Amino acid sequence: MHYSLLWSLILALHIISVVLFVGGGTYIFLVLYPSLTLLSVKDRQSVHIQTLKRFFRGLMHGLPTMLITGWLLVLHEGGFTQATWSTNVMQAIGILVTLWFIMLYRGPYQKIQRALRPDAALFDTMKKHITLIMALSMLAIVSACLDYSVR
Repeated sequence: MHYSLLWSLILALHIISVVLFVGGGTYIFLVLYPSLTLLSVKDRQSVHIQTLKRFFRGLMHGLPTMLITGWLLVLHEGGFTQATWSTNVMQAIGILVTLWFIMLYRGPYQKIQRALRPDAALFDTMKKHITLIMALSMLAIVSACLDYSVR
């Protein structure tokens, strides 16, 4: 790959998007969920809703940026016909995670936003889905590392 300033910036945008997405999900899983148990039910739901709102707002920008910059990098490397198996795994996981996010955003998250008193089961559903999305994202990162070669 010929590295110019433009392609370095595209790669940086891609990595920043991944870091924000995976870091945000990891924060929710490792910090937010254990901390919520210390709060009353009313405060717990309020903090949970506010955190999810910020996280999803970030994902609205981060996921499209991650997909577009990833595809630009694939095109720069020679196109989709030259993509390695690890790149294809990353693409598949990226598309799956994006679709899953859309389903989660339009389903349980919207129900939580609209409800006067959201059901605790909706929050459990969100936790399960976010956990699975984060596991898939970690798998995409591992995939990227498996086919790495120093040039």
